[in-house]
Amino acid sequence: MNYTEQEVKQFVEEEDVKFIRLAFCDVFGNQKNISIMSSELDRAFDEGIAIDAWAVSGFDIFDRSDIILHPDPSTLAVLPWRPEHGRVVRMYCDITWPDRTPFMCDTRYFLQKAIKDAKSKGYVFHFGTEQEFYLFCNDDEEGSSKIPFDTAGYMDIGPRDRGENIRREICMTLEQMCISPESSHHEEGPGQNEIDFRYCEALKAADDAMTFRSVVNAIANRNGVKADFSPKPIKDKPGNGLHINFSVRSKDRDVDLMPVVAGILDNARDMTLFLNPVKESYDRLGTFMAPGYITWAKENRSTLIRIPALSGNHERGELRSPDTMANPYLAFGLLIYAGLYGLEGKLDPPKAIEKNLFLAEESELKEYDKLPLSLKEAVKAAKDSAFIKKYLPGEILKAYSDMV
Repeated sequence: MNYTEQEVKQFVEEEDVKFIRLAFCDVFGNQKNISIMSSELDRAFDEGIAIDAWAVSGFDIFDRSDIILHPDPSTLAVLPWRPEHGRVVRMYCDITWPDRTPFMCDTRYFLQKAIKDAKSKGYVFHFGTEQEFYLFCNDDEEGSSKIPFDTAGYMDIGPRDRGENIRREICMTLEQMCISPESSHHEEGPGQNEIDFRYCEALKAADDAMTFRSVVNAIANRNGVKADFSPKPIKDKPGNGLHINFSVRSKDRDVDLMPVVAGILDNARDMTLFLNPVKESYDRLGTFMAPGYITWAKENRSTLIRIPALSGNHERGELRSPDTMANPYLAFGLLIYAGLYGLEGKLDPPKAIEKNLFLAEESELKEYDKLPLSLKEAVKAAKDSAFIKKYLPGEILKAYSDMV
């Protein structure tokens, strides 16, 4: 539900809301928040709430430290795992300087700008995510262990799949927060799970992806286990992917995806740093169905982009390289700009790949361009990229480059 400011105030008064979490994320996609009492809501809407930027990862690169959080009333959601008496709600925030100019390390603003730029050209992008995570047993003495919660495999069922009740609780909690999961199942790795989401407009899709991670962590903790979203939690097992489904519409009609696919492929190397942002990301790429080459195909799951056979009412593409450490606001924003690059240039993608690249001989693979093989290589590709420099604020690029 898209609430207005007045509706939020009425909800808070009528539903015994005592705490309001003003949520945002750092440049790397880690959710942060500050809780205010309900009595401060008017001030939050009228003036915003000041925080210290220096203490937030990636925000510590300015001479000024005060930034302002402005809650977006349309994102109001109750946190169902918090007590019903003195309820807790959450709103995502836009971030500005005290003079209300946009804060350039606000990645949510970056996505909003990309959406606006696309709409000015007549296009609306939709995204849906498939997010994977591991569940590990907790060690009472030292916290999280690396012992998988179960030994089940791909789409197994209970009792071997011990995560089915946790996935059920996650999905039901998301529904209470007006987020619609489409399906869930056990993944290939021991203790690995996947929950998929129906496509929606870009900003809501990114907000929902952020919410999903906090819900999974909260529900896992309540069940005495630990959720792990890192790209490669177990060395010789599948990594965690964030598969991104994308489609484009113009004047209520589907847009031919081929120029969009071509634009993403042309800029894939340059964007990799922001889709695979940690060193462990590169232990995942090229293994266990995670792509390593810049290719596309219909249905073929060994390529970077595939066009699923059953796309429902809208043709869609599936980008398979991102992992679950990616900041969804940056990922979706860059994909929009890459898609526009392809549409405006009327680009055609290279020939579709029909072979299984994971079984191909090394000699067969030489003709295909590779994704970066390391974080250092990905940083260099981004820093050398005219595409990245054109669209991404330099402060964000610097924050990611400084990780190496």
